[in-house]
Amino acid sequence: MRLKELRKAKGLTLRELSDEVGSSFGGLGNIENGRRNLSLSLAVKLADYFDVSVDYLIGHEKNA
Repeated sequence: MRLKELRKAKGLTLRELSDEVGSSFGGLGNIENGRRNLSLSLAVKLADYFDVSVDYLIGHEKNA
């Protein structure tokens, strides 16, 4: 999962990202730390937000 890496590269806090994509702060934190699975709908939102593919976001592709 590249969520934390993408978020930090944009200079965003977890709270800022949660506001941007309309997801809970705690939920995103749990996803970043591997304590919760990423839903498909949130994966698509995040991939669109960061302009990467879902495969890249979840670590199945090397290049965005």
